Amino acid sequence: MSLDALDSTHAVVQHVATAAQASQAFDAITYSKGEAVIRMLENHVGAEAWRAGVRAYMKRHAYGNTVSDDLWRALEQTTGKPIMAIAHDFTLQPGVPMIRVADVSCKAGNSIITLTQAEFSRSQPDKKALGWRVPVTLQVGASGPPVQALVRNQKAVVRAPGCGAVLVNAGQTGYYRTLYEPTNFAALVANFGALAPVDQLGLLADTAQLGLAGLQPLSDFLALVDATPLSAEPKVWSEIAEVFAAMDRYYAGDTTRQGRFRHFALARLTPIMAQLGWIAKAGEPDAIAPIREQLVLAMSALDDQPTIAEARRRYASNDIGSAALRKMTLSVLAEHADSATWEKLRRAAQTETSTVVKVQLYDLLAASKDDTLARQALELALTDEPGLTTSAGMIRRVADYHPDLAFDFAIAHRASVDLLVDITSRSRYFPALAVNSADPAMRKKLVAYADAYLTQDARRELDISVAKITDRIRVQDAPLRSIDRWLERNPG
Repeated sequence: MSLDALDSTHAVVQHVATAAQASQAFDAITYSKGEAVIRMLENHVGAEAWRAGVRAYMKRHAYGNTVSDDLWRALEQTTGKPIMAIAHDFTLQPGVPMIRVADVSCKAGNSIITLTQAEFSRSQPDKKALGWRVPVTLQVGASGPPVQALVRNQKAVVRAPGCGAVLVNAGQTGYYRTLYEPTNFAALVANFGALAPVDQLGLLADTAQLGLAGLQPLSDFLALVDATPLSAEPKVWSEIAEVFAAMDRYYAGDTTRQGRFRHFALARLTPIMAQLGWIAKAGEPDAIAPIREQLVLAMSALDDQPTIAEARRRYASNDIGSAALRKMTLSVLAEHADSATWEKLRRAAQTETSTVVKVQLYDLLAASKDDTLARQALELALTDEPGLTTSAGMIRRVADYHPDLAFDFAIAHRASVDLLVDITSRSRYFPALAVNSADPAMRKKLVAYADAYLTQDARRELDISVAKITDRIRVQDAPLRSIDRWLERNPG
């Protein structure tokens, strides 16, 4: 959805005429959106009916070739629902639908819910919406029965049992964002702890993205965080940590506002980290390990001093036994390295015998927030020391925190960098270096690069980078100020 909400997006089904177009066709929209649409359709018709349709499709076309419409036709004939029309809406046109909960009223123990369909766009919040037939699942209250509806012609009125907070996209199988009117959103905040974890995740994601797009106050995300109980699923807190780390970057260069935001974020994450700890507990589910890593890395990105100190202590005492613990410790250490630590990591990389670990260490040398060390990493990447297959990754890693520095360096040394990147990947590699920039001048640099080196059919990644830079500049204005105002009212 992040890609699909930009004006650089494309439909799932694309016409591919050249090698350059083929190289750029296999992205998250082609794969992840395609998967999401299938999942939504399966939920709309039911798992058994879906399987029956797939069986009919496979039997009918056994040992033959097909096109997409053959699948949609078989499913439609088996299920009796307008699969072809829905699938065409979601795969032949780009973009993300947005379902607005426009009105909710209670009559005789039932909720009457008016839904309207708009379009979620980060690049053009006021654009004229495309039309989709949108399968919607909603429920009233945290435990109400799911009710299905199909929003056609951009509107639907749905009757659901019970009265209370209305949750749209219950189960989170729909490919759309949901925007609630303020009263219903406040009711969801009040009942947030009672929602299923998957719906907590969906509501958090929608609220953050709608806030970043300027379609609702970005501070509404903080209100949801405040309503999240410490006992919530760790994955929910992992999602919150990831959003916090992303939001923090919008404050780059403004230490006062960033400090206020970090105080709030770390006050919420620290108790969760205290519960999980750095070390896996006996009998702990495997799923906790990546969640712990996400929390540690987010707190490191937020410059949490106890987290940084713990990483330094473990490294100094060689208390980094497991592979997961080692990865976390070195990641935090590298991000906040001083010159002495950086040199120590470099010596470790030079003497490492494991190819996999060596590559990881050189990658970490490029992860520092420090400008001077980032420049050292870029210079090192163009030597023979890291190895050809590692050097391009080092430059891209520097671009995480230093996009302008990395892009300018790569352009200044383009002939050398070209030797590190496969020719079919260069149209993606160079623009991707700039994607985290918030400098308006970077857009002109990207266009100049494209005019000099790219054909018209090889500019998709560049268009994405320009769109994301434009969006980042916009978010630093009104959306971020809504967070500032909320934090001033809620200083705890």
